[in-house]
Amino acid sequence: MLSGMARKSADDPLAPVTLVVGPEELLVDRAVAVVTRAVRAEDPDADIRDLAPGALQPGMLAELASPSLFGERKVIVVRAAQDLGTDVVNEIKGYLAAPADEVVLVLTHLGGPKGKGLLDAARKAGAREVACAKVTKAGDRLALVKTEFRTAGRSVTEDAARALVEAVGNDLRELAAACSQLAADTEGVVDEETVARYYTGRAEASSFDVADKAVEGRTAEALEQLRWALSVGVAPVLVTSALAQGVRNIARLGGAPRGARPADLARDLGMPPWKIDRVRQQLRGWSPDGIARALRAVAAADAAVKGGGTDPAYALEKAVVTVAMTRNT
Repeated sequence: MLSGMARKSADDPLAPVTLVVGPEELLVDRAVAVVTRAVRAEDPDADIRDLAPGALQPGMLAELASPSLFGERKVIVVRAAQDLGTDVVNEIKGYLAAPADEVVLVLTHLGGPKGKGLLDAARKAGAREVACAKVTKAGDRLALVKTEFRTAGRSVTEDAARALVEAVGNDLRELAAACSQLAADTEGVVDEETVARYYTGRAEASSFDVADKAVEGRTAEALEQLRWALSVGVAPVLVTSALAQGVRNIARLGGAPRGARPADLARDLGMPPWKIDRVRQQLRGWSPDGIARALRAVAAADAAVKGGGTDPAYALEKAVVTVAMTRNT
């Protein structure tokens, strides 16, 4: 069984087990999406279970991987596998020895020393592996921007790509969202003038400012910042991206060991130490149920601003209010 899994796992998203390793969230989410799309292409009714960090409890894996009455395929995504408890890790190791038919298991792991035993076990079992290392070089971010536009069937000038990186910053999610927005809303070659028109005033009204105020429960201030951001041209999709990242950071830090040093957390979670301190303050008042509700609200807003709704501004306001009001509930 193991040799068969190893033969199929090299580059096949339908491999029984896929190991997604690294801290770059955009690349991690895209690696997961490749698997789910491949499964859905074979079975449109496939059951996708994308578990939030810490959601997989002892005994759950066997239940989730059990055959369905209707015979549909399944995808089980286990996030933040480096934080799993010993009992759950042992269950996964046992599962790796004999993966269930018609089930694709995806494990996301930061790749550091924490939880290395599970990482090694998955590799030894022949899991397909996707590397998602942190993108730190300016040249790599420029390459990402160019690739995003090329994938969308659009052309972007070198100066425009550089201007977009300077305007949006280093976060790959925001860069990808900005490329998507420009590709959808403009025609012809995307040049520096186009970038300047869309991102004027962005420094004064960052989507991250909206997200920070929302996850801190500051409803009125978050709404005020949101309206200002939209008025100066910040793309709605950037706001949903920032909101999602803000809530996910709270979930990730909330699942980390208590008492861990900021430097260790920064290494394990892929955040700078100053960000750890900021998120630790924002974490107060959040519960696992609250995080789940906030993520659902942000996902609904994201779908709305990408064409699923008629009023993106209203969808964003609703999401901001939900996130802010969910804190302390």
